Amino acid sequence: MKELTTRAISGTVYVLLLVGSLYHQVSISILLAVFGVISLVEFSNLIKLKSIIQYLIFAILYGGFLYLCVVDNPFKGSAEAVQIFLTLTIFVNLILIKDLFTEKKIPLTKSKRFIATTFYLTSGFLFLLLITNYNNTFSPLLLLGSFILVWINDSAAYVVGKNFGKQKLFPSISPKKTVEGFLGGLFFACVSSYFIATFTDTLSFTSWLILAIIVSVLGTIGDLIESKFKRQAGLKDSGVIMPGHGGLLDRLDSIIFAAPFVYLFLRIVSYVS
Repeated sequence: MKELTTRAISGTVYVLLLVGSLYHQVSISILLAVFGVISLVEFSNLIKLKSIIQYLIFAILYGGFLYLCVVDNPFKGSAEAVQIFLTLTIFVNLILIKDLFTEKKIPLTKSKRFIATTFYLTSGFLFLLLITNYNNTFSPLLLLGSFILVWINDSAAYVVGKNFGKQKLFPSISPKKTVEGFLGGLFFACVSSYFIATFTDTLSFTSWLILAIIVSVLGTIGDLIESKFKRQAGLKDSGVIMPGHGGLLDRLDSIIFAAPFVYLFLRIVSYVS
């Protein structure tokens, strides 16, 4: 009972911080930066990367992407630079997906550790930042809707999996995840997309439905990838900053991995509309 109360309190603080910061672009930018640095510290510990280079890269890239969000007419070629970075990020994420399914351990040479901290973790926060600036307009409800999809998917997957789960989804990495839980999370995320579309008045229901599928599927994969990193490090949690939950990365792994794909979909919607 005490552990449940602790989880509820720390989880509530986390949600309130996120939702409360969405009222202004400055506050959400600062919060994402703080979350990013904390997650980067936790991830660096997981992959045993003892360096300051990844933090310098984060600061430079985050500052650059923030500049793109707040300046009306950024430098020439900025859109192309973002597209190149998005392509590299998705390429690295696809390699991580490949490693998840084909490698007993994710290869972690020194160069790959820096690639992972840049294009797996740092890039996730960069694209969360860009999602709040959809079509060069501060659009916090898009980010909130994406987080809600993650929360509903995770909660429904847990409840359905615990009560009806029989077939293991990925037993070698996450023994508690089940196929039934995954499908349950996907189903309820899709249902919730209707209400998000209705009450946020941001995108069409069809767009939010597709986002629900993207977030559920890729968010689950992101969670499994982080679990594999933790298993390789011999750790249960990425950190201890959230009592009852573990590390901040444990709470953000799904949305971090899904964010570049969400942003890609938003770009496609913007292009065809």
